[in-house]
Amino acid sequence: MKKLLLLSMLVISVLLTGCATTGSASPGEKRALVQSMKSNTLTALYEKKPDVKTQIANSAGYAVFDNANVNVILASFGGGYGVVKNNLTGKSTYMNMGEAGLGLGLGVKDFNIVMVFHDQAALNRFIKHGWAFGGNADAAAKYQDKGGALVAEAIADQVTVYSLTESGLALQAVLKGTKFWVDSELN
Repeated sequence: MKKLLLLSMLVISVLLTGCATTGSASPGEKRALVQSMKSNTLTALYEKKPDVKTQIANSAGYAVFDNANVNVILASFGGGYGVVKNNLTGKSTYMNMGEAGLGLGLGVKDFNIVMVFHDQAALNRFIKHGWAFGGNADAAAKYQDKGGALVAEAIADQVTVYSLTESGLALQAVLKGTKFWVDSELN
């Protein structure tokens, strides 16, 4: 069990390092990387659910995050980065995220999250406080264009959340908390 936990921590650190926008790139290059991820994620979501494009255009704003997640028996850990776009002001706020959870699960997956904020209060609350708690149950077996994973959708507190699995193999049922925070370097 200790070896499995040590291995999982190693995998987590590799995933988080690979997904983070840190490194030797300039802040401008890092922002360009995040904007590219946002565009690619929205394109993939619009292909699967074309109605979301209108929903985003009519919303107070939206957020797009890239996340890597590792589940090892009773624990789940993850992290990533993203950007929140305020449709009213046009301002982009760059953010980071980290998550931890408890529950049954096994696997590793890379996925993207799109959040649509239906009112300005929900958008402002997210940028200021950034906490999210909830349950998650999913199954994913995907590598590049092979395999499948569900496009999950959840609605709560004037926010609709879509999740798109990029790659990974995971089976999990987890209660988790996610913290989103403003990236001081990129803003």
